Amino acid sequence: MPPFTLRLPWLLSPLLLLGLLAGCARKAQAVDSNDVVFDSQSFRIVSIDIAREPLMLYWKNPDDGEPFGTIENLRQWGMAKSRKLIFAANAGIYDRQFAPLGLYVENGKTVVPLNLARGNPAAGNFSLQPNGVFAIYPDGHAAVRSSTAFKAEGKSARWATQSGPMLVIDGQINTQFVDDSSSMKWRSGVCARTPHDVVFAVSQSPVNFHTFARLFRDQLGCRDALYLDGTISQFYLDGAGYTGAPTFMVKPYAGIFAVFASDE
Repeated sequence: MPPFTLRLPWLLSPLLLLGLLAGCARKAQAVDSNDVVFDSQSFRIVSIDIAREPLMLYWKNPDDGEPFGTIENLRQWGMAKSRKLIFAANAGIYDRQFAPLGLYVENGKTVVPLNLARGNPAAGNFSLQPNGVFAIYPDGHAAVRSSTAFKAEGKSARWATQSGPMLVIDGQINTQFVDDSSSMKWRSGVCARTPHDVVFAVSQSPVNFHTFARLFRDQLGCRDALYLDGTISQFYLDGAGYTGAPTFMVKPYAGIFAVFASDE
């Protein structure tokens, strides 16, 4: 056999290896995480290409009807079904019965209707106006809208959670926020930077609303952003564990955002 035919597989192997590595890198970047320092404070940012890795909402275990309550319970449920959790986050404000306080849509089913009540002190930050909705629509695009704008549009969502207040509205910081406010909490939020680029942020130390809103507008380039929750906020990232509020401060959640690894 001529010598060059023996060498050909060895010449091809590095090229094949590079192709495989590049494919793995592209896949890994569908959920991308990094730490950002903004205004002298630290944040964990997670970007998800929802066209490549589906972002879904989970509240109750479909096997027994009981709320998952914690990200860890959701992760264990996934493991039992050979599904690997690669990202999870708390998905908005809820009531004392651990049910979503506003709109909650799971896989096209409206479990809790849109809540347009105003000025209820028991609702805490949810009552700060305007509050808003994060939604993923049947065609796969995501958006953040104020609750009234979402209602006016009249579109059905496949996945949606209502929370509040809005952090950024059409490129403007919520006028309810005070630049030098002393109300400092761990905080989490979300925006849809483009129809398929969903960006989450959680503070790694207490921060006020104004700074958190400016992070979304000025650092992350979001024209509309929604506050998810405060002191209890945590993100889970496969390989990195939990980040955000200290674990001892975290209480059971209602809805949970999650990305499970695809079968590819």
